[in-house]
Amino acid sequence: MIYIFDGAMGTMLHDAGLPTGACPELWNIEQPAAITAIHKSYVDSGADIIETNTFGANRIKLTHYGLQDKVAAINVAAVHAARAACGPHTKIAGSVGPTGKLIAPLGDLTFDYAYEVFFEQINALDQANVDMIIIETIIDIQEMRAALLAAKAATKKPIICQMSFEEDGRTVTGTDPVTAAIILEAMGADIIGANCSLGPSQLLTIVEKLSKIITCPISIQPNAGMPKLVNKQTVFPMTPEEMGTWAKRLAKAGASYIGGCCGTTPMHIKAMKEALKNISIPILPIPKCLNKNTALTSRSKTIYIGAGQPTAIIGERINPTGRKQLAADIREGQFMSVKKEALEQLRAGAHILDVNMGVPGIDQAYAMQHVIEELSMLVDAPLVIDTTDPVALEAGLKAYPGRALINSVSAEPERLETFLPLAKKYGAAILCLPIAPGGVPTTAMERLHIIRQITQAAFAVGLRPQDFVLDALVLTAAADSKAGSEVLSALKLYREQLGYPTTMGLSNISFGLPRRDIINSTFCAMALASGLDAPILNPYDSLMQDTLAASAALLGHDANGRGYSMHYAPNRQEQQEVTPSVPKGLVEQIRHAVISGEKEAVIPLVKQALSEGINSNSITEEGLTAAMNEVGIAFGSGRCFLPQVLLSAETMSAAFATIKQVLPAHTITSLGTVILATVKGDIHDLGKNIVSALLENSGFHIIDLGKDVSTEEIVQAALTHNADIVGLCALMTTTITQIDQTIAALKAAGSTTKTLVGGAVVTQEYATQAGADAYAENGVEAVTIAKKLLLK
Repeated sequence: MIYIFDGAMGTMLHDAGLPTGACPELWNIEQPAAITAIHKSYVDSGADIIETNTFGANRIKLTHYGLQDKVAAINVAAVHAARAACGPHTKIAGSVGPTGKLIAPLGDLTFDYAYEVFFEQINALDQANVDMIIIETIIDIQEMRAALLAAKAATKKPIICQMSFEEDGRTVTGTDPVTAAIILEAMGADIIGANCSLGPSQLLTIVEKLSKIITCPISIQPNAGMPKLVNKQTVFPMTPEEMGTWAKRLAKAGASYIGGCCGTTPMHIKAMKEALKNISIPILPIPKCLNKNTALTSRSKTIYIGAGQPTAIIGERINPTGRKQLAADIREGQFMSVKKEALEQLRAGAHILDVNMGVPGIDQAYAMQHVIEELSMLVDAPLVIDTTDPVALEAGLKAYPGRALINSVSAEPERLETFLPLAKKYGAAILCLPIAPGGVPTTAMERLHIIRQITQAAFAVGLRPQDFVLDALVLTAAADSKAGSEVLSALKLYREQLGYPTTMGLSNISFGLPRRDIINSTFCAMALASGLDAPILNPYDSLMQDTLAASAALLGHDANGRGYSMHYAPNRQEQQEVTPSVPKGLVEQIRHAVISGEKEAVIPLVKQALSEGINSNSITEEGLTAAMNEVGIAFGSGRCFLPQVLLSAETMSAAFATIKQVLPAHTITSLGTVILATVKGDIHDLGKNIVSALLENSGFHIIDLGKDVSTEEIVQAALTHNADIVGLCALMTTTITQIDQTIAALKAAGSTTKTLVGGAVVTQEYATQAGADAYAENGVEAVTIAKKLLLK
């Protein structure tokens, strides 16, 4: 069955007389009849589900209006106003929007506080008896994780999770629809989808992708096209009839919950309802994730492990066991060596990274949280959280903006009781280790028996077939002549009787024997042929890399041996002779540190360069600026995402600060003065804050006026500070016209400053019509454009 949601609320409120800059959610208390009338218009148009007027009714958003103490009252009143408009069969969805802030380390909002904020609002909606919760228009997967965890704690009712994606098919912070859906379905979202930002043509592609990888229903709420400026009014161009046509296509692609977002009206909903009257949801193929493949993700990347998938290499080097220097660094709270290991392992061919902070005497939970946060900014590889400490495990799982693998869950009662609920809560996969209270099994059948115990216990707490990776448990060949053969037999049994993906650490097999590299690599080849999917190994081992390349070709994972041939290509051999993390020349090393986001590493490099007489201008231009230019190009081509850009910008800022510290008399010339503001009536400043950080770290002097800023204040600031550029942001359809009014006011005041505009509802066409000098689609582009504007 297909369910029809309602359409836009903001424009309807504006048409009903909501003053510019007023709190839309306060009308639930002050003008409940007006809210009910809007809901009624959608019910009369055929909506099966209407959303409460609570999109911004969280503590953080309401603080802007001084209403932070009225969260419960506003949300409860919203449900009452909605209920008054409903018939007996109309459902009410409690609308929960974003906080407007980024969660650390991308921003200054802690995960725990975000959770509290969402729990407070969702609990109020639940107590007021909504039928479901819809968490929508979220642009950061970590914020969605906090909201979903809060929702599951606050209510037993269905939870819809809708992300908002850009035209490149990713969220602002780099998450694609497939990765988001894998994370959210594993965490227990009941319905998954997307809304806002884009029109139905772009969201159709997202529905098609989601239908191939999840089993839960799909919800989709597109805008009525992209906004245009017509006679100084914001207009969404798509007609109700066109929306009806697109609704049919969305349903046939697999969406079963369909509604409208910005620009849609009761007429659009009526047309969509009519168009979908006789449409049924097609029966789609069983998603890949149910084929007993296990998906692990970072914020921006998904890797599948299992039969038919390429071998996934799990790098083992972020582990202090037996490594005195790494253990000492971790003990001292110095994580530069950890981040270096992460980068080096990925360059050496690892696909997934195991992270272990097992140093005696330290706060492992703090260390795990800190390292997970840092690595999630630095690399796009999925992570394995390797710990025996449940507190450290939860700290890592909470901090990780992806779907991690827990290493490991044995059949010991205390491990099952503590680790399995955490895996379920945070949507993690588990590495099943065949160790039981009776001891370490020596035979393959014993391993299989213990694995069955673990998986049965996991099913009992709600884990799924696609949540397992089975460890074959490698023992030492020097101590047991059958150690190797029993592991190979276990791998075959796992594949034949269970079918779940497999893993194991290889190095134990060779302990106490000479030329361990030969034993390890030979054993790896045999294990791969027996069903090993994801070996845990040292990716720096060249013999092991040769073995992996050859095995891929022989086992059919490398068509016609192309990858194997590339492995031995002359240019690759030349590249391997140069250590990638130590470029020639200090300035080049500085440039490389900025590109890689190595904040700790760049400071001593800058100090060394200055002490050796390298000109600070050379460091700035050839090292820092060149690096950020390269990062900008990588971002534009989709090779890196906002977290990496922000980390590089922070690294560049650290380098600038070091130059100023070493050379106090040296002044780094500002590129120009930029006034930034979110326009009057708009309290969303997340995008502006990102632009501010990137511009400031790139050498601009920033004067940030904040959000909900009047035209008069912006004009006065531009004149007072003789600004080179005024940057204007709008994220709401009801406030976008403030952009062209502000630009007109600047010109009328005689200001010659250049204007740069952006925001979720702003387009290049709109910017041109408004008279702006430039439009920036994102923060990275804003830096490049700002530099060009100064040359005009």
